[in-house]
Amino acid sequence: MDVKRRRQILLDCLLLFLCAATLVRPYFINKYTDQWPSIESTFISDARFLVAHWPHPQWQPLWYGGTRFDYIYPPALRYGTAIVSMATGFWPVKAYHFYTMFFYCLGIVGVYFLMRAAGRARGFAFLGAAATALMSSALLFMKDLRLDSQHLVPVRLTVLLRYGEGPHIAALALIPFALAFTWLALDRRRPAWIALAAIACAAVVSTNFYGATALAMFYAILVWSFWITRRHSKFVTIAIAIPIPLLAYGLTAFWLVPSYLRITAHNMQYLPEHGNMWSLWVAIVVAVAFMVAVGRQALNRPQRTWAVFVIGCVFFFSLDVLGKYYFGFNVAGDPHRLVPELDLALVLGAALLLEWLWNRRRRAARLAVCVIFAAALATTTGYIRHAWHVVARWPDYHTRVEYRVTDWLWTHMPDARVCTGGTVRFWFDAWHDLAELGGGSEQGLLNPVVQDVQWEIGNGTDPAVVLLWLRALGVDAIYFAGPNSEEPYKDFNRPERFAAVPLLFDDGRGNVLYGIPRRYAARARVVESTRLSAQHPPRDIQDLERLRAYVDVVENGPDSPAALERSGTDAMVVSAKLDPGQSVLVQETFDPAWQAWSNGKRLPLRKDVMGFILVDAPPGEHEIRLVFVTPLENRVGRALTAISVLLLVWLFIRRERAR
Repeated sequence: MDVKRRRQILLDCLLLFLCAATLVRPYFINKYTDQWPSIESTFISDARFLVAHWPHPQWQPLWYGGTRFDYIYPPALRYGTAIVSMATGFWPVKAYHFYTMFFYCLGIVGVYFLMRAAGRARGFAFLGAAATALMSSALLFMKDLRLDSQHLVPVRLTVLLRYGEGPHIAALALIPFALAFTWLALDRRRPAWIALAAIACAAVVSTNFYGATALAMFYAILVWSFWITRRHSKFVTIAIAIPIPLLAYGLTAFWLVPSYLRITAHNMQYLPEHGNMWSLWVAIVVAVAFMVAVGRQALNRPQRTWAVFVIGCVFFFSLDVLGKYYFGFNVAGDPHRLVPELDLALVLGAALLLEWLWNRRRRAARLAVCVIFAAALATTTGYIRHAWHVVARWPDYHTRVEYRVTDWLWTHMPDARVCTGGTVRFWFDAWHDLAELGGGSEQGLLNPVVQDVQWEIGNGTDPAVVLLWLRALGVDAIYFAGPNSEEPYKDFNRPERFAAVPLLFDDGRGNVLYGIPRRYAARARVVESTRLSAQHPPRDIQDLERLRAYVDVVENGPDSPAALERSGTDAMVVSAKLDPGQSVLVQETFDPAWQAWSNGKRLPLRKDVMGFILVDAPPGEHEIRLVFVTPLENRVGRALTAISVLLLVWLFIRRERAR
């Protein structure tokens, strides 16, 4: 790009951003809205926790009985929100809305930038950006989304404001920039474009995995488009296309470690949707047929690279999303979550079609472009009139059940571990550091027992089973939302099952907390080593025999109370007196990175049948310090990230020398 064209593109991008920001202006400064059932609470709570324990807690002790902080979510949104909060003084909830709305507007700019980077006309690039901001082509094909979208609000805005998918939409906003820089790298073959492409790809992955999945699809189609249309430079295409994802991984290696991928793959079993084999075979056959058919028309024709890329995106995202919607087609994951990416592909496809008609230079074709554009624009009038009213502000969050319950717990039981459900679970840590059996959105789940127990509480009928499980997992209280509660989900039904246990809290509006009887308040126990080692994992969720045996060992063991005190997020101190043949059980999820020390000596750790930490210490009085030590894979990842940063610096230096 020459200097004049770059300046023009930058000014256009600034203008588009300001227009998009004006369209959604109120949402930049929102605190609480009426979308209490939204999953945005997870990310708000996560950012608040990070602000409270800055700069990098390695362990998250509040969710799932404990898990690695890095496992819960990619770092970009949580750190971006926390930085905005600390820099501006905004509450985390307001900082989250500001951060996500900024990227929402940036995504509209990204569509323009991608089209201009690919050499498209300025007017049609503006048209593509405007369509992204004002409409959703997917609403034409998906009736349930259309009925759910009052005033035909664009899907990406609905997903952001009503469903709370801030990370997904932020990643979607970055995808056009990653594709634009990749296009420039493949087309111009400059080191700086390679570096910028790698940085943008790493930013997408560091924001959201659905965005990363979509980027992988877009990226593969883009590289194939260059490969098939530029036969004379196939080797150069591959030589540039391979280093970009490698550099991108290097930039994310400090947190995207092998165990993270393993845990994430394991936790996908809890998703309601799973792929099927016939879809995989259909996808392979259709993909081969598409590549053969398009390849014949585009082989060694560089002027068709953009058309091949856009057609490929429209085809494969339609196959994935609309195939699932109409025929149950599903290769993996939940294709329905990629509707915003389908919208992006359809916008690019519509702009390509209109540009082709316009360039035919026939009066009828250009008239058709004007009619199509006017008709599409007419559908946006309802949204434009109501753009500032998609969601409403909530005047006083103190009145909500989510706040009332958690504030009572913070005042009366700040150290308790509580089993929660519904929106109270979502917002449980939005204001205070409170431990809950579950977590915000069940991501990064290191101890699978937690998920099974919550399912039993919501669907089981035997209160004895539930009480045993809660005692086994060190839970002090359980929350129920009755029929009259304003809590919308009511995950745990029939609170009368717990009438025999102490009632701790009742607000008179259908919200109650029941106490779970435990011998000692601390989540640490002195146990008989042999008896605990002889326990077996329950055969199923209702295995009363093994549950009773385990609880008996933990709750009715030696008459020697242990004390537990936390030193921040990554360390604990347990004080206990042990006789021969005894060990210390800490009801915190076991991880190989935990280390225990007492009197200058390191103590062996092992995992018990519930996934908790068992410390084998010699007889005597001990002050055992447990520390979560940075895992080796993270230290190696940090080294890879440092090397990748140095490579990027070298690529930029090469560019300056070339100039």
